[in-house]
Amino acid sequence: WEYACRAGTKSAYSFGDDASQLVDYAWLKDNSDGTVHPVGQMKPNQFGLYDMHGNMWEWCQDRWSETLPGGSVLDPQGPTTGPGRVSRGGHWYDDQNVLIYCRSALRFGDYPTFKNFDIGFRVVLAPGQP
Repeated sequence: WEYACRAGTKSAYSFGDDASQLVDYAWLKDNSDGTVHPVGQMKPNQFGLYDMHGNMWEWCQDRWSETLPGGSVLDPQGPTTGPGRVSRGGHWYDDQNVLIYCRSALRFGDYPTFKNFDIGFRVVLAPGQP
């Protein structure tokens, strides 16, 4: 997920480090009218993916742990068991005080029974793949 969100960058967000630009890429508390929006209405990242920041948390395959296990930091998988999953991307209710939630690198723990906010998942097909 982080690779897709960063889209070749090393900055806090796919478009750079200036959080004030999030309003062009993300649905947040100040511009969302208090609800989730259909994908594709904001600017895409350099890979052409929309709504990687804000709008809706995305539930990832990785299982949640407070700390990452040793090994690769390029694609950390987390623990192999347990009910928690990693959520990423931020949410429409995030405001200027919590923009850290929209950062490309942020991981958040979530459990299937937690129903306080919208969670979705993303399906992406790489070019040339069946």
